[in-house]
Amino acid sequence: MLRLRPYKACDAQTITKWLKSEYAFRQWSADRYEKYPITAEDMNGYYDRDKDNEKIWGMTVFDDTGIIGHFTMRFPDAHNLEEIRLGFVIVDDTKRGKGYGKEMVSLAVQYAFDFIKVKKISLGVFENNTVALECYKACGFRTVELQEVENYHCMGEVWKCIEMELVK
Repeated sequence: MLRLRPYKACDAQTITKWLKSEYAFRQWSADRYEKYPITAEDMNGYYDRDKDNEKIWGMTVFDDTGIIGHFTMRFPDAHNLEEIRLGFVIVDDTKRGKGYGKEMVSLAVQYAFDFIKVKKISLGVFENNTVALECYKACGFRTVELQEVENYHCMGEVWKCIEMELVK
């Protein structure tokens, strides 16, 4: 059974070890970090920039064996508390393909709707991250057609970001 708790700086030691290739790292973080590989200090430094921002926070997912996953939640519009955005969603690479991602995202959805009381949850996922895309669809997220598609320059390529949402 998976459980949620707030992210702690010591979690970065575990989470950064799951990013074993630059490709997977960029699928997780896009261009938010300058270099690969990142260290626990890099991750915590990134999060420290928002430590006083009450509109963004990290969550850690764990079970009896330890940390299983991680994600962030933030209000994309500080004046609109009806939408929360998931980001930096990652599952321990040794535990993928066993349903943990779906269970973790379902916990995030339940937390957002039941505890934070939002009406909509949004996220972005690269079209080349088909496993994550299918996980989000299995959790009820639907693709949103935007007038302008968000693209990122990663690893010498242009990666298309698919916008998804789940409305209560």
